[in-house]
Amino acid sequence: MDDKPFETINVIPFVDIMLVLLAIVLTTASFISTGRIPVSLPQVAKIEVEKRKDQIIELPANGDIYFEGRPIAKEALEEKLRDSPPETSILIRADRSIRFQSFVDIADMLKRLKISKVGIQTEGASK
Repeated sequence: MDDKPFETINVIPFVDIMLVLLAIVLTTASFISTGRIPVSLPQVAKIEVEKRKDQIIELPANGDIYFEGRPIAKEALEEKLRDSPPETSILIRADRSIRFQSFVDIADMLKRLKISKVGIQTEGASK
């Protein structure tokens, strides 16, 4: 038996594997950077936007509760919203410095009343 030590290494299969991996990484990276699959959406003649009136609950920094611009107690707010249908949309405008528990109390009340269309108004961050 003639056993000779390897004098050279064949790197061609290794290069082929690396090229395939590079193609996979580049394809995946372009998908991740856009965050969604590019789709050309169909066009319509006119878009009808549903206009709806949100009922607004405001929680200013002083701890009061306002409903539709008028001060109201939490119990009175619950009574007023009890007659509202579950499809009622509520917008909560809470000051960033209020106690978190105040916000949680209002959110819990809305959950008990089975009102699920709740939005929280925020402000864009300044750069």
